[in-house]
Amino acid sequence: QVQLVESGGGLVQAGGSLRLSCAASGRTFSRYAMGWFRQAPGKEREFVAAIIWSGSSTYYADSVKGRFTISRDNAKNTLYLQMNSLKPEDTAVYYCAADRTYYSSSIYYTATDYDYWGQGTQVTVSS
Repeated sequence: QVQLVESGGGLVQAGGSLRLSCAASGRTFSRYAMGWFRQAPGKEREFVAAIIWSGSSTYYADSVKGRFTISRDNAKNTLYLQMNSLKPEDTAVYYCAADRTYYSSSIYYTATDYDYWGQGTQVTVSS
C-alpha cells in the first residue's frame, strides 16, 4: 500500500501560478499511474490530469489543458501539478491518486480507477 501526501496549495490571485506536490511512501510509486483530481464546494470530484508510470504519456481535462502540467520524478517518489494562469473557477481541494496496476500504459481519468488517495490540499484563486 502507498500513502500520498499533497502540499503546495494556497491562496493566489487570478492569473497567478502554484505548484502542487504529492509525496508517496514506499518503493512502488514508479510503477503506478497517477492522477490529479479536484473537488469544489457542492460539486462532485472531477478529473484534472493523469500520467502513466514512466511519465511519457499525459492527459488533461479540457478545462485545464494548456494551463496545467502534470509531471513526476520517480527517483523522488513525487508527483507534481504546475498550475499557471489560474482562474477563480480553479478553486477547489486538489487530490492526488494512484492506480495500483503495475506499469500500465493506460490513462485513467475516472475516480473509480484509482486505489489510493491523498488527503487533499486547498487551492483558492481570488478574482
